[in-house]
Amino acid sequence: MLRKISAVMLVAVPFAASQGCAAVDPRIDYDRAARHVADATGYENIYRPGAEEAVDARLNEILAGGLTAREAVEVCLLNNRRLQAAFFDVGMARADLVQSGLLSNPSLGVSVRFPAGGGLANVEAGLAQNIAELWQIPQRKKAAEHELEKAILELAQLASELARRSTTAYFKTVAAEERHKLAAENLALAQDLLGLAETRQQAGAGTELDVNLSRAVSVEAELALEATRLDAAEARRELATLLGTGRPASEIALVTPLPEAPSELPDAERLVHVALEARLDVRAARQALSSALARLEQEYRRIFPTLEFGFELERDARKSEGGRDILADTARSSIAGGRLTAPEIQPRSDRDKDTDFIIGPSVSLELPLFDQNQAQIARAKYAYEQAARALDALERETVHEVHGAVNRSLTAWRMLAVYRTRTIPLAENNLDLSREAYKAGRASFLSVLEAQRFFLGTRRRYVEAAERAALTIPELERAIGVPFDQLISGGGPSCTRSSLRTGEGDR
Repeated sequence: MLRKISAVMLVAVPFAASQGCAAVDPRIDYDRAARHVADATGYENIYRPGAEEAVDARLNEILAGGLTAREAVEVCLLNNRRLQAAFFDVGMARADLVQSGLLSNPSLGVSVRFPAGGGLANVEAGLAQNIAELWQIPQRKKAAEHELEKAILELAQLASELARRSTTAYFKTVAAEERHKLAAENLALAQDLLGLAETRQQAGAGTELDVNLSRAVSVEAELALEATRLDAAEARRELATLLGTGRPASEIALVTPLPEAPSELPDAERLVHVALEARLDVRAARQALSSALARLEQEYRRIFPTLEFGFELERDARKSEGGRDILADTARSSIAGGRLTAPEIQPRSDRDKDTDFIIGPSVSLELPLFDQNQAQIARAKYAYEQAARALDALERETVHEVHGAVNRSLTAWRMLAVYRTRTIPLAENNLDLSREAYKAGRASFLSVLEAQRFFLGTRRRYVEAAERAALTIPELERAIGVPFDQLISGGGPSCTRSSLRTGEGDR
């Protein structure tokens, strides 16, 4: 019997060996995601699960002093909790890939049936493995590989988006604080004008109307100061939320000013070509299409879902012969022989010889008579068509997004140049001339008031134009999918993201 069982075990060993110990280690996938992020944004330092102590040390180092625009992005990539949670999607995708390459476990069945009259039990045993997976696993694994690559690209896309949102929030905060500073300066100017009007009224050269108008301007400036203070605080809180820091937002010192604009950009059509090759969401959509195709091929191979090959073993039952009454047999033998006679010795039943095991191969095939996997094949076809349409739509949208981003960037930078070189100097000159003329009695108070309103409004619009121009940098990066300093073809060092990353001139 031991020899028979050993034969069965020899068949089972290859099945067990094929399963092996499958380890799930997504660290290489995290590194690939980090490289994608570096390609898309230029930032290489990013969170990885298991490196929390190093992350905390780096965060304390960064936040010890003022925060540059580059450091803000780095803090976000290290500390944003939503990004940290997304890393585990990659881990799950790696686990799915490992699982996709494994054969299902073999099935072992054993039944024991006992005869009603006692004796040896009937024993049946079977060991089987579904070998249909041998031609299903390659496509299943291929689909899982595409899903893993898609998860990596989606993680990198999320990190890139958070990096750009951090840059946007940083510059919005800088612009909001700049507006708050201007509001304080505007209040000082309004109070100076009010003092000038009161001085002229006391000298008999001004009127009560001039004083009241000046006082109204001063009140408006006070209200604007409060409004800009609230806007700056809200912008700081939004930035702190993206950075994931627990420190009060007011304690973070921002040291990078609004960036200067480059003089030109490459041709939009060339940027479209770059975007279609570099954008992570486009690449993820292509991986989704490849995965859908692999799923479709896998469903075709599942028309015969199971083909089990194995071995079966059986031992027949043997009834019990029952016990003998020795005294009764002796009495019957003595009476028949006329003297005391021992009973006859009965031979053992020939059935003792029929106790060998029966062992042999077995094959089990699920016949696709009613379910030929048509529904799942159709579903996979629809999923493939859906992925193809989604990719085509995304590529078309990318073309328009790039053209729009380039157009908005050029417009914003040109408007900023006009404000800096023409509008601001004109407003300053008008205000100086009107105030001097009013002091000398050559101009009315209304002309001074109008010149001051124009000057204050021009400075406010200049900061807004500078903010819009700065925000086109992350917008271009999002639309094209590469760092800004790889896009520009002209301009000085202050025009590139590299100067923002190094914080040159920030401190």
